[in-house]
Amino acid sequence: MTETSIPRAEQSVDEEETATIAVDGDDTEADDTEADDDTDTAAGTRVKKAAGEGDLFRQSEIAADYVEGLLDILDYDGDIDELVAAGRPMVEVVGERLQNLVGQRGATLEALQELTRLAVFRQTGTPSRLLLDVGGYRANRRKELAAVAKNAVEKVKEYGEPVRLEAMSAFERKCVHDVVNAMSGVASESEGVEPNRRIVVRPAD
Repeated sequence: MTETSIPRAEQSVDEEETATIAVDGDDTEADDTEADDDTDTAAGTRVKKAAGEGDLFRQSEIAADYVEGLLDILDYDGDIDELVAAGRPMVEVVGERLQNLVGQRGATLEALQELTRLAVFRQTGTPSRLLLDVGGYRANRRKELAAVAKNAVEKVKEYGEPVRLEAMSAFERKCVHDVVNAMSGVASESEGVEPNRRIVVRPAD
């Protein structure tokens, strides 16, 4: 099995879904692939809970207010945009000197996202799949991870053996799963537990 390292960004700002917060439960394969929240019916079947776009935008507004408060406390300047994209609330922070809010391999950003999701949950009573981005980190990271995924796929197709990637966050795994799942002849799965959970790319059955 081949071990493949993930290239690091040139700066700390090198983005998911992302690690889940306590109200969502443990990270599972469903978390990696960004499965929607669901609930049990009385009959024991599973049904999706679909939040309307208005509800999602409300979540992004709550999150934006919370992030703005954090920036004031930390004395950071940044423009905050709240939006709904791909069926999930998002908050983007743009500005100079925001690298400290991202941290090494996005660790600080993930922690801030968890706190922001919790703030939304406390006001709405509903677990949120909010995505927080700072300084375009997540967009840049997606591009890097797409290259990592494609390289792994090429190795699998060339040698016919599984390729084991470096440990990643749930957001990073989601990015890799998306790329691999869009390609024929290969499949991906996650193994291990946080913080050492990683993806294995293998030939499709």
